[in-house]
Order: sequence, then structure tokens, then C-alpha cells
Amino acid sequence: MRVGNAGPPGPGCPGVPLRPPARLPDWRRLAGAALEVTVVGSFTRLGYDARRALGPWADLDEVSLTGRTVMVTGATSGLGLATATRLATMGASVRIVGRDPGRTDRARDAILAATPAADVATYLADLADLDQVAALADDVEARESRLDALVHNAGALLATRRWSPQGHEVTFASMVLGPALLTERLLPLLTRTADLAADPPSPARVVLVSSGGMYTQRLDVDDPESDRGYRGSTAYAKAKRAQVVLAERWADRFRAQGVVVHAMHPGWAATPGVHAALPTFERVLGPLLRTPDQGADTIVWLVAADDAVRSTGRFWLDRRSRSTHYVPGTRETEDERDRLEALIAAAISPYLASTPTPPPD
Repeated sequence: MRVGNAGPPGPGCPGVPLRPPARLPDWRRLAGAALEVTVVGSFTRLGYDARRALGPWADLDEVSLTGRTVMVTGATSGLGLATATRLATMGASVRIVGRDPGRTDRARDAILAATPAADVATYLADLADLDQVAALADDVEARESRLDALVHNAGALLATRRWSPQGHEVTFASMVLGPALLTERLLPLLTRTADLAADPPSPARVVLVSSGGMYTQRLDVDDPESDRGYRGSTAYAKAKRAQVVLAERWADRFRAQGVVVHAMHPGWAATPGVHAALPTFERVLGPLLRTPDQGADTIVWLVAADDAVRSTGRFWLDRRSRSTHYVPGTRETEDERDRLEALIAAAISPYLASTPTPPPD
């Protein structure tokens, strides 16, 4: 069943089309563009409600994910738990990844309370610890026969600089290095699961949960781990920018293997992470913040909708592709993109049987 509309990429969003995108009527596109530039109106629940009203906005409850297996990292609370819970209600076999055994078990129990017949399994790993990520990949390869989608939601916004066991800054490690290693290690499983002969084709999917905060930062390959001065919100935004660039690069590399890659941002949602890291922000915006379910909606859409695989390498908000740059001076060069992939490869190559597939010339 086809749901939603992918639409054309926004300016600065070099998504790779797989099929000609559908277009909204002019008045809807103009209204959507006007809403997008307001930022507060766009990122809060006001934007979510307005875009649902503008439509088209298909009901995902009509989509069955029975037979599909989806892994969600950072799934013990907030957006990750909301995503996993919704996917389970749609029939997916859900695999949740958390750092803490108790919290991970409680997340599984919460999903089962909502959908008692759901197929839910747990995995433990800190995505900032590359040793644990490699062990996680081994465990997944041993236990799972298929993987239809991998959702990278784990991350950290820290008040003070911390280091992973391998000596990397934790924010960069958990949101860039860990996801890169896990994706590379699980790529053969994703590729085996993809069914491009189906009608419509059924690629495997990788979704990176980024943030609107990435708009404030350019890709920083000279100081990616904030060695020259640490501010938690800046480190977080830089890592989220790197995720968006990775999604575009992976889309180019993985397309021939039957794997579609997208990044998205959930808007401003009221989650435990926001409550802990940004209490002033939470207090000021208060009732304007989205619920976790509203923030997770586009994640679920990217996993479930046929129309979400009509393109690859795009950046999404509220089921529509968006520009990846608005702030002057934030555009990266191709050389900087190459350097990002090179520094990631240097960090994760010891954990791979062979080095990652090199980027295209």
C-alpha cells in the first residue's frame, strides 16, 4: 500500500530520486514553504498540526508491517520508545537497543503493554563504545535472519565533555562513529533482506534521527570532537550535521545494494532528553513542544511508507523533504565530505573484517 507523498527535495537537499516525485498543488507548497521559514511555527506542534491539515496525510494505522524486522537504537524513552511502540502496533518485529538493562527491559514491557502480541526483543550496547557496537553487530547477525530497517536514534547532549573507552568525544562517538560502525557491519543483512523484485520494490531502510539544531552548524572536520573548546549544544549540533552528510553519502553508496538512507528531524519534542539537557528551553516553549509520538511520526513514516523509498539521501520533517541549509556559511565542500568519511573510516576500520566500501570518485 502506498502512503504519503515524498515530494521534491528542497533547495540544498541533494536527494537521489529513484522514481519521479509527486508534487503538491501550488497553494499547498506555498503554504508549506511559508510555514517552514518561521522556525518556531515549523518545529513546534503548531507546524505538525498545520502540515497534517494541509495534507495529504495518510493514516499509518492502515499500513501492515507484519513480517518486517526493525531495529531502533536509543529506544528506552522519548522518540525511540515512541517509534518502537508505534512500529509494534503496526505488526513489525521490533528490536530495541539500550544501554541500561533495567531501562531496556522496562521499554520492552511498555511496548508489550500497548501491543501484547508484539514480537519485541532487546539488545544492549552503548553506541559511544565501539567495542560494544561491534559486539552488538555480532549478536544481531547471530540472532536475526532479516533486517528491514535500522533506525539510528541513540545520542547524547552533555553538559561537560566526556570520552568514550576508545578516547572519542561521547557525543560524536554515539551519533556518528557508533552508527557508522553498526551500519557498515549490518549492511550485508540489510542487503540480503531487500527485495527489489517485489511490486512495488522493497528496499531495506536506514534512518538517522538528526535535529533542527544542525542548521546552526557547518560540517566541522577540523575539530569534529570539540578538542578546541567544548559546549554541549554545539557538539550535539555538529554531530547532527555530520549525520545528515552521512545520509547523503551512504545513499550514493548503498543504493545499488538495495538500501535507502534518509535523515530527518523530529521538530521540538518534549522528551526526557530535552527535560534533562535543556530545561530552560523546555520551560519557555512549554505547551508548544511536540509530543514524542508527534516527533516520531516521520521516523515511522520513513520506515513504513512505500513513498518514502521513492528517493534516497534526503532530509525530512513532517513527511516532506527539506533543505539541509538555511544559515549562511554552513555549506560544506566536497573535500570536507570526503574528510568526514576518511576520519570515520580511520576510527571504525579496526572493527571491520575489511575496510568500508570506499566513497565514489
